[in-house]
Amino acid sequence: MKAISLAGFAATAAVAALVLTGCGGQDVDTTNVVADGSSTVAPLTEAAATLFRDASPEINVTVATSGTGGGFEKFCAGETDLSNASRPIKEEEAAICAEAGIEFTEIIVANDGLAVVVPVGNTFAQCLTVEQLNTIWGPDAEGTITSWKQVDKSFPDVELALFGPGTDSGTFDYFTDEINGEEGAIRTDYSPSEDDNVLVQGISGAEGGLGFFGLSYVTANADLVRAVDVDGGAGCVGASEATVQDGSYTPLGRPLFVYVKNTSYMEKPQVKSFVDFYMENQAEVAALATFIPLTADQAAVAAEALASIG
Repeated sequence: MKAISLAGFAATAAVAALVLTGCGGQDVDTTNVVADGSSTVAPLTEAAATLFRDASPEINVTVATSGTGGGFEKFCAGETDLSNASRPIKEEEAAICAEAGIEFTEIIVANDGLAVVVPVGNTFAQCLTVEQLNTIWGPDAEGTITSWKQVDKSFPDVELALFGPGTDSGTFDYFTDEINGEEGAIRTDYSPSEDDNVLVQGISGAEGGLGFFGLSYVTANADLVRAVDVDGGAGCVGASEATVQDGSYTPLGRPLFVYVKNTSYMEKPQVKSFVDFYMENQAEVAALATFIPLTADQAAVAAEALASIG
């Protein structure tokens, strides 16, 4: 991989390595960056941390995965510097942050195709329409749509084995809204997990397996699962960098976000150094984590958002 440079980075990192003393003689943490939230976005932030570590090994970036909703709970409680999110923050979540005095900035960090996934051994489901996905995943399907043959008469009579994110996941919110027409509306007789690796294992281990999660996990587990094309009304389209960036992978193409606590960015030099590094090298970060990079317009918006802090 080519060397990564960051203007002024060495000087900032040197400052971050110091232990500053605040009012009252209390030590101020200048070596830790704490992130939590979406399991979809976590590999991106972890990739950024890996690259960042080469340039600034004295700074420790920790990335946990409580799901988008769980991450916002910790963020608004003041427990984290960054919140990884696979959907925009909700009004009620923003209100909780505001009540707690937590001011933040939304930064778009990459793009993703939310993949509809089957085992590699499934040769019959090549494309599913939004209507068919609703037939499978809608609340009315619970206990009634149990076989692939009920979805399409050309499919075999194989029992559906459904796997998907839990309710704290931004992927769950996004999928249910786009496919079922209402956020949170879904049949409950499926196997949920906030860990996408658990979903991969479940889907790949069942003949009639079906689930949904970020495209990067399909790429990372191509020997176990594959993505089905989705017909959003204009024909079958596969999830890829080109189709997500040009908007043709609809309705399951989406941006991914990191929410930055403004005071952390302004008052903790290690947070500013890491976030600036993350965004100035977003294309390399996306490539390392097998995500879809920002378009030029998106990168410009992200840079403007960072510049607005403070």
